[in-house]
This record gives sequence, C-alpha cells and structure tokens, in this order.
Amino acid sequence: MKQNRTFWQQRGTQHPSPVTLHARRLLTESDAWSDNHSFGTTGREKDFGAQSAIMMTGFRLNLSPLKEPLGFVKLVEWLTAIFAFGSCGGFSGRNIISLFCGDGGNETLTANFHYPFRLSQVPLVEGNTTICNHSVTTTHMVGDSASSAEFFVGIAIVCFLYSMVALLVYLGYMHVYKDSDFGPIFDFVITAILVFLWLVCSSAWAKGLQNVKGATDTEGVSATLALCKGGNVTCEVTEFANLRTLNISVVFGYLNMFVWAGNAWFVYKETRWHSQKFSSPSGHGRQQVPAPI
Repeated sequence: MKQNRTFWQQRGTQHPSPVTLHARRLLTESDAWSDNHSFGTTGREKDFGAQSAIMMTGFRLNLSPLKEPLGFVKLVEWLTAIFAFGSCGGFSGRNIISLFCGDGGNETLTANFHYPFRLSQVPLVEGNTTICNHSVTTTHMVGDSASSAEFFVGIAIVCFLYSMVALLVYLGYMHVYKDSDFGPIFDFVITAILVFLWLVCSSAWAKGLQNVKGATDTEGVSATLALCKGGNVTCEVTEFANLRTLNISVVFGYLNMFVWAGNAWFVYKETRWHSQKFSSPSGHGRQQVPAPI
C-alpha cells in the first residue's frame, strides 16, 4: 500500500480510491457491451440491405412503358416482325403451264413451288414422257432464292425474339434497365445492328423475289423447257400463283428497317452518351460563387 502511494506520488497524481476503480470497471464493461450490441445491429442492417438489393432487381410488372415511345415502338417491332416472316415463310404456290401443240392438241404441266424457293428442285416434267409427240426427259425449273429467303426469315425471327425479351425487360425490369449503363448501351448497339441487317436482308429478298417471278413466268418456263423452243409448240403460263403475300413481305422488310431506325433514337436517349451530351454544357455556364470568409 505504501509502495502504491509512492508510485502515484511519483506520477504527480492522487491515488484513486476503490470506489473510483470500481466505477471505471463498470464503464469499461458498459462500453464493451455497447460495442457488441452495435456490431450485431450493423450485421442485421447489412443483411437487410442485401435482401433489399435482391428485391430491387426482382420482377415488377409495370405497363406504363407501353405508353411511352420506347415501349410502344418495341411492340410495333414485334408485330411487324411476325408479319414479315409469316408472309414469306408460309408461302406455297402453283403455276399451270399450257402447251399448245402444232397438231391442235393441248398439254398441261403443273409447277408447285414454296418457301425456301429452291426452284432447281421443282420438277416441271417428271420422268421420261411424251408431250406433243416429243420425247421429254426429266426437267426442273431454274433458279435458287433459298439463301435470300432464309436470310430474310432468319432476321425476322431474331427480331421477333429480341423484341419479346426487350418487352419483358421494359415491363418488368425497367428499374434495373435505367439504373445501369450496360442495359441501354447494349440495347442501342443491338438495335443499330438490326437496322443494318433489315436493310441488307430486305434488299436481298427483293432481288430473290424478282428471280422467282422471272423463273415462273412464261418466258422463264419457255426458256427452261427445250420442247417450247421448237416452232410448232407454244408454252404459256395460264394460271399464276398469287405472289401478293411475297410482295407484302418485302414491304414489311423495309418497314421494319424504318421502325427499328426510329426506335434506335429512343433507345439512344436512355444511354449515358445522350445524358452526358446535354448535361456537360450546363456545368460550364454556372458562375462560381466565392465562399464566405
């Protein structure tokens, strides 16, 4: 005890009483309990924040984007894509070719063609047969527009599927779409690519359809059948397949190009490129106010 007093006297302070020591011990234990309690609360807050983040990324059905150009135009793209591949991919037609023989007799041939328009596999004359007293071997039509037709239908199906996915994002995950930079930028890049692909595939299919019409008309059939090149046999297509739906498919192809080009502008407005373009000049026009002294 005497040594302790000597120690505190050397330190220049008064020796604490037993009551003071006990009070300090209680304060230390109280601080430790408070730290443990606050740590547990922070852990629960972190768990709640994680759960809230998960809920923020969940599906929320909201039909309001359909009232805006971004969602409405996407719905129009979905419908026009259906008409594009439906009018082309489901086509099937038949041409009737009449052969007027020199002796007054008539013969009839039938040409059935359909998507994807591999006309070189469509037979005009099957097997060796006699027509207008002439022996004719197996003869097929000339032409193949399968590549352009399948390319056109393929792009239409891709746009149909992408429009459905985009509508799902717009109507259920718009809060995630607008809170991130990746969503609008990815949407804009894909939209711009599809605009170019619509231009290419529509032009290719328009040329392919022209080749189909040329191969199935009277001049095309007459050039294919060697029998029709003679002087005493006349070939003529007397019944044509209705190609109206194919013409409509070309129209919808170019219509899709214009619709997707217009939609690209509305998607671009959602990207940070557009927001930075209009927010940066306003920052330079502001006058700096001196800080108070």
